[in-house]
Amino acid sequence: MISSSTDRILLPWHDPTPRSVALRIAAGSARAIVEGRLGPGEMLTEAQLAEAAGASRTPAREAMVQLQSWGLVRLVPKKGGIVTAVSPAERRDLVDLRATLEIRGIQLVAGFPAQRAVLADRLRASLAAQRSALEAGDLLAFSEQDVDFHLRIIEAGGNAVVAELATALGPRFARLTHLAVSGDALAAAHYLREHEELLRPLESGDAPAFAAAVRHHIAAAHFPEGTDPEESGAEGPR
Repeated sequence: MISSSTDRILLPWHDPTPRSVALRIAAGSARAIVEGRLGPGEMLTEAQLAEAAGASRTPAREAMVQLQSWGLVRLVPKKGGIVTAVSPAERRDLVDLRATLEIRGIQLVAGFPAQRAVLADRLRASLAAQRSALEAGDLLAFSEQDVDFHLRIIEAGGNAVVAELATALGPRFARLTHLAVSGDALAAAHYLREHEELLRPLESGDAPAFAAAVRHHIAAAHFPEGTDPEESGAEGPR
């Protein structure tokens, strides 16, 4: 089930050779949004993007569409794109979806000790990278490795379509984590400890215990104020 590929492109700005100028522009803008250099409500224009990239407006326009597909901007006709904000509902929905996919991934790999061992090794490497990023004070790198950690678990299920969809959400997942840890190394350290705790039920193949640990991780890391994603149902199902 577990892919042997180690050269996958985790996030758009990691691609050393983008397929087009539009993707290069979009990737750079996505990173700026995830890092907070472009904040919610800020207006991006085709002219802005084109000038910054030394390109024409056509790839800049295509880049704007790509940014919207990543959920990072909202297009406004004849004006440009407004950087979106992460609402409480979006935060809840994103982490709930990710947890659901992770739990399914572990359910599928639970009965295969050799595959669990491969996954555990990869997750330990991710944990080491998270630790290094934290020690260096690089919270963007930490957020990127957080995405890597969770996507590795999702990919373990061997469903290529699910993995593709989860990867497409990578920029949104990265922004979510960066918002949670930005300026707060203690929060990042807490994330790291929670990730280490997830390894234990995974290694033993205890899927129910892993599911409980993931839900605890969501509540502790993303909803420390006590607003659990499954209890914040003031809006109800949409």
